[in-house]
Formats: sequence, C-alpha cells, structure tokens
Amino acid sequence: MKQDRVSINRTTKETDIKASLKLYSGEISHINTGIGFFNHMLEALAKHSLISFDVECKGDLDVDFHHSVEDVGIVLGQLLRDVLYPTNNIERYGDSVVVMDEAAVGCALDLSNRAFLVYENFSEIGKVGEFDVELVEEFFKAFAFNAGITLHLTKMRGKNTHHVIEATFKAVAVALRRALKQNELIGMPSTKGSL
Repeated sequence: MKQDRVSINRTTKETDIKASLKLYSGEISHINTGIGFFNHMLEALAKHSLISFDVECKGDLDVDFHHSVEDVGIVLGQLLRDVLYPTNNIERYGDSVVVMDEAAVGCALDLSNRAFLVYENFSEIGKVGEFDVELVEEFFKAFAFNAGITLHLTKMRGKNTHHVIEATFKAVAVALRRALKQNELIGMPSTKGSL
C-alpha cells in the first residue's frame, strides 16, 4: 500500500477535476467543488477518516450539481484504489454508527477490491439548500465502485435531512479509518492470498 500522496487530473465536457489523496494524514484538506454543502460533507469525510485530500472541481453547475458530485466520487474512488491495492497489514473491515442529534446512520464496509453498494432507508427526495438529496447515493456509488469497496449504508433514524446526510459521510469516514488501521499480524487480509 502506497504511503505517498497520489494525484489525478480528470477532464470531461462536464467537469475538470484536479485531486490528490494521502492516507494516514492529519493534514488539512483543501476542497472546492463550487457546491458549499458538498464541500462541507467532503471536509467531514477527510477529517474523520484521516485521509487528506485536495479537490478542485470546475463543473457545469449551471446545468445542475449531478456531474460534479458523481465525478468527484469517481476521482476520489480512483485515488483510493490507487493507494490501497495491493494491500497488506490492514484490518480490511470497518463499521460504525454515527449519530448527529436525532439522526443515526450505520456503515459497514470491506476493502475487498470488489465493488458493491447497499443504500437503505434513505429519502431520495428533497434538497439541503440547493443540494439534491438524491446526489448522496450517486456520490457513494461512484466512490465505492471506483475504489473497489463493498459499502453498506443504512439510515437507522432521523428527520433532519442535513443531519442524516452529515451522519452518512461521517459514518463512512469512521468505518474507513477503522478498516485502514494497520495490523502487522494480519499480513495479507484474505485467505485467498490476494485482494
């Protein structure tokens, strides 16, 4: 597993993204997607996972936020995959339940190099400010499938949409931090001998 910062530039007709990522870092992340609420969620993801990342995204926000959110998920997933695999000496599995006031969200994940997303009990309707709630699933789908993560997210309870979404990003962050915990005794964390 690479310890250095990895970088990527991805340009399409819809977005132009420059990003970098480093594991096990307390460095401050610099995030600018042009979407204030999304920036806030990504800052929480970085802070609580101890994964430092810088993201500069210029997207077609005049259309809507979908392309920027999905493409940032793709890029962050690709960066994480690049530093993770092949992997050794990590826990591999992580889970968490994060509460934010009345909201509670559970996350369980496997750094398996096999992509899957379960996204249960969340509302797909509504907005937080100008941010479409349905984009949360789009982000995590792009992130999990490009990182090679099996990711299960479940809303346990919650009425305030901002709280539910923030608890979701933080739950993923904490589960990632736990899965990435180094454990020299494990060696290759698979009975198959590779991930």
